[in-house]
Amino acid sequence: MYKFYVIGISDETKPVLSDELKGIISKAHCFSGGKRHYELVADLLPANHEWLEVIVPLKQTFDQYRQVDQSIVVFASGDPLFFGIANTIKREFPDESIKVYSSFNSLQMLAQACLISYGNMVVATLTGRPWENLDQELIKGTPLIGILTDKRKTPAAIAQRMLAVGLTNYKVYLGERMGGERQQVKQLSIEELTETSTVMPNCLILEKLTHIERVTGINENDFHYLDGRPKMITKRSIRLMSLSMLKLDAAKVFWDIGFCTGSVSIEAKQLAPQLSVFAIEKREESRELMAKNQHKFHIPGIQSAIGDFFSFNLEDWPQPDRIFIGGHGGRLHEMMERLNQHLKPGGIIVFNAVSRETTEAFKKAAADLSLTMTDTMLIKQDEHNPVIIFQATKPDANTSQ
Repeated sequence: MYKFYVIGISDETKPVLSDELKGIISKAHCFSGGKRHYELVADLLPANHEWLEVIVPLKQTFDQYRQVDQSIVVFASGDPLFFGIANTIKREFPDESIKVYSSFNSLQMLAQACLISYGNMVVATLTGRPWENLDQELIKGTPLIGILTDKRKTPAAIAQRMLAVGLTNYKVYLGERMGGERQQVKQLSIEELTETSTVMPNCLILEKLTHIERVTGINENDFHYLDGRPKMITKRSIRLMSLSMLKLDAAKVFWDIGFCTGSVSIEAKQLAPQLSVFAIEKREESRELMAKNQHKFHIPGIQSAIGDFFSFNLEDWPQPDRIFIGGHGGRLHEMMERLNQHLKPGGIIVFNAVSRETTEAFKKAAADLSLTMTDTMLIKQDEHNPVIIFQATKPDANTSQ
């Protein structure tokens, strides 16, 4: 006897189950699943059964499971091992026996309905997951992307996010209530999807129509910049070396302080699309610049704010493991003190010094905060003044000295 029987079902209003599953259900007393699952299987359950509704967050549901001293039959959508509850049960109850009965998952059924060869499809689940799961596939230009949605990250919200940065180079297949008699499948453009109302559950497949060429080391002349101030941008060679010192491949959260045109944020997200990027700038005109440059280079997923860094509530942002300081308003030491309070242990700060004064100010602040100077480079581009790029690392308490 298994502690958990996890049964995958489609959206059929009257599910057809095998004799084995009927036998399991007839002998069980405790059942579980979402509200929609109960509506689909209620007529199949024995009289006087107990139903434990799966609710998010799952802790309360799992606490109920732990109080049950008999088998629990859990109903799930499609394949319970495909970003489904069976994986969570395995993690939460590692010592309990589990038997899984899978059905087709919704993306499989959508691909089959649209005659799409889906062997190379990459799945970007947004069901309770961050936008970066999709951002990185769009930035990489993945040819075929399957998307699992939720009540907040809806098909329309996904399309609006893509449209905002000019990512209209995908054809959309929309599937609703897959696997049942209420199944609906539509083929749409990104523009059409922004105005399409949908019912849950639903999923999407994005099929790339045209390729967007991406350049590592975007020419500074290609960015939109501040009126009359074309030099107010981190130059290409300095930007690339700064990003190299940030070691973005292993990073998760990046803060860009003083983003101006957004060049560093945009290039960082393009190089490391898994990043959650947060940027702040005091100039109001930079709000439009960031939007224009994100659209021009087709980069989603940069959360920018306009305001004074020293009065901005940094608690609104997740804790960073990488920080780039592009502007400090003459208050570098104070800025670094504040940033150091949020920087994760082992995290990196990169700063470009353009004068002896800022060089000494950064060195002093790093020493006062016990940051380790881990790399330095002097670099000059064309006729511009030389810049010293500093990399400072916050000690990791878990690293032995």
